[in-house]
Amino acid sequence: MPTYTYFCEFCNKSFDLFANINDYKDKVRCDSCNKICGRNYQEDMLTLNSSVKKSDSELKTLGDLAQRNTEKFSNDYKAELQRKHYSNRGKEDPNTVLPDGMSRIERKPKTIWPK
Repeated sequence: MPTYTYFCEFCNKSFDLFANINDYKDKVRCDSCNKICGRNYQEDMLTLNSSVKKSDSELKTLGDLAQRNTEKFSNDYKAELQRKHYSNRGKEDPNTVLPDGMSRIERKPKTIWPK
């Protein structure tokens, strides 16, 4: 569950709230003085709480799960996956019979980005 930091200008207090992404509010009431206060984005940036990640229960689609898992990969592993993906292109068996009305085209080798 994400942590959101708020600051009350009336009593000069900072406090954190743990809430679901669906329950997020930009303005909340202060615990001490009950006045309305806003988010403290600078504090969130210092503590790295500004990057909100979805919990397992909030992952709605397969794309959300894939995105979360991809973020855990190292850059070396991502480069290796990309190399493997592009190295298999164009290696289809040329003797395979194609469906009626289809023909093979000549493809140029793709460059791997980044090199």
